[in-house]
Amino acid sequence: MARYRHLFFDLDHTLWDFRANSRTVLHELCDELLGGLGVGTDEFIGVYEGVNAALWEQLDGGAIPKEVLRKLRFKRTLAHFGITDGALSRRLEETYMERCPVRAILMPGAAALLEDLRPHYHLHIITNGFTGVQDVKLRSSGIRHHFGVVLTSEMAGAPKPNAAIFRHALRSAGARAAESLMIGDNVRADVAGARAAGMDQVHFPQEGEGDPMATYRITHLDGLRGILL
Repeated sequence: MARYRHLFFDLDHTLWDFRANSRTVLHELCDELLGGLGVGTDEFIGVYEGVNAALWEQLDGGAIPKEVLRKLRFKRTLAHFGITDGALSRRLEETYMERCPVRAILMPGAAALLEDLRPHYHLHIITNGFTGVQDVKLRSSGIRHHFGVVLTSEMAGAPKPNAAIFRHALRSAGARAAESLMIGDNVRADVAGARAAGMDQVHFPQEGEGDPMATYRITHLDGLRGILL
């Protein structure tokens, strides 16, 4: 087994349960703001998640800035249901951004695993999320103290899978690629990106099989125990 000194984690879908936290807030918004419009909650959430994912792909590819993503995701979701209320789409976005980052649901096993890893490794975060939002997530969920370097794509000036963000993180941590391991859910951003930067990788997919090219593949965070502890 390879010996690592530095562990770099993705945040959303890897440690912080983005899907659970987001859906909790979206359910609230549907109940509070869309109840009289004949929009089904489950259908609304499904449409929103598809729209949001497509816009994030454009953002990560440099095609749009974050302001456009935030302006369009609820607007396009409402448009799917024939609703063209600009004030409503803005209120949905503002309320979602107020509530979602302060939700504290972590992926199963995340809190205990971080406690057990911390005495043995230097722990860090590399995320494509917005800097202010990701900081709130880390603090609200009670895990910020575990991490030395917390690097966002905004701070690095490049998103995953660009090797520049991984090199930036390594420099900031004083780490060498050969002694570092990247753990994430996204095969392109986390696994392929880390591989291109010379780092070993753990693929933790939310659905489906793990990347066969990844150094390690796990189906639950506790799978890291057999690799690292």
